[in-house]
Amino acid sequence: MRELPAAARGYIAGAALAAALCAAPAVLLGAEAPWATALVLAALYGLCGQVRRCEVTGCHLPFTTGSFLPVLLTAVFLLPPPLAALVAVPGALIAPVEERSAAARKVWHAAELALATCAAAHVFRAVGHQPLSAPQFPLLLLPAAAAAGTFSAVLAVLDGGVLIAAERHPARTAWRGLLPRSLGPHLVHGLAGLMMAVLWHSSYGPLAALPVLLPMHISCWVFAQYHRERAAHRATVRALVQAVDIKDRYTRGHSERVGRASVMIGRELGLAEDRLEVLRIAGILHDVGKLGVPTRLLRKDGPLTPQERDAIELHPEYGHEIVRGIGFLGEARAAILHHHERVDGRGYPHGLSGAQIPELARVVAVADAFDAMTSTRCYRRARPVAAALAELRNCAGAQFDPRMVRALAASLERHGWHPDPVPPAEAGAGVAGDAAVRGAVVPVGAAQADAGAAPGGRG
Repeated sequence: MRELPAAARGYIAGAALAAALCAAPAVLLGAEAPWATALVLAALYGLCGQVRRCEVTGCHLPFTTGSFLPVLLTAVFLLPPPLAALVAVPGALIAPVEERSAAARKVWHAAELALATCAAAHVFRAVGHQPLSAPQFPLLLLPAAAAAGTFSAVLAVLDGGVLIAAERHPARTAWRGLLPRSLGPHLVHGLAGLMMAVLWHSSYGPLAALPVLLPMHISCWVFAQYHRERAAHRATVRALVQAVDIKDRYTRGHSERVGRASVMIGRELGLAEDRLEVLRIAGILHDVGKLGVPTRLLRKDGPLTPQERDAIELHPEYGHEIVRGIGFLGEARAAILHHHERVDGRGYPHGLSGAQIPELARVVAVADAFDAMTSTRCYRRARPVAAALAELRNCAGAQFDPRMVRALAASLERHGWHPDPVPPAEAGAGVAGDAAVRGAVVPVGAAQADAGAAPGGRG
């Protein structure tokens, strides 16, 4: 847990302690408790968690797919709450996780699942427990839905807390969208778990409950296909960035930093997670239009002629044309086209002003300028973060949206700025290649203050 902030370690330790307290009464249940059922369900959940490959399709499944949560919800319906809490623990502790902070992740998953399962079991019995039999199935739907909803709500509350403690998300946005996104799938898992529990108690015995997992296995395949598509999207973005890096060595590192700063602003603004991902891609690809600009202009040392400057200022339109047919980019396409617009209407390519400029484009403009000012170039040293923020505030309302500038300042105050190191030989390669220098994105005042830089802009 050394890699985690102290607050996150304390939060995870507190969740683990609470889970232990929830499960502790199990020792008082005695030999008459359904220990055998608990052991079978715990083993089944642990075994399902080890499935990393769909043998029917050959797809490798992502970590923590959640497709086998019906096993835990079966425990909710079959077992006393303390025993139900124990069912999740072995499987969560042995399940594969990302290598970073692996031990903490395993403890966290075990604790949150134990707490959610225990709470759901208490609600199931409180709402109106009916005998688990086929004739009573319709009457069990309401208690089962309440239990599944509780399961989802507890996980959402705990996940929001860990986002604040471990990733320092703003409290006002940490829980946004967590419950709506998970409630529907958990209700479906709850229905599958109820079917398993009823079949478990039927005359056919526990083996009759196992076929219910077949649809869950199919859902694993669907989920894996979704992740495969996401991986293809990431590969597409990565290929475009690498192409720009080859053409203009300056952009190496700059694109990723602009993407990161854009997300910091977007998160402070309270944007939904799906829009944050689009915003990140917009920041990374904002200079993809450089692929259409002559290389000699991007790498030219010295002043640009008006004709050369006009050629470079076409790169937002080139970028928009390059990504026009990539459907998954969504709003990112407009951000790529308009990230050089100014709120006073003096930007390019279309001279939009104020709210006419797409929101994501206004975010990327601020992130782009900030990274340009805080990065070392061959003609000047990097400016301190405080100086860059002061320049952004000075140009807010004319060149930049003041709301975006305030959001960046608030996020930097909370998280700081830790740019990835860029080799000096690459940091200053191509004065003309700086997409956010010399008045086009970096404020005119900053450009005038930089030795050897003149207002105007190279894109």
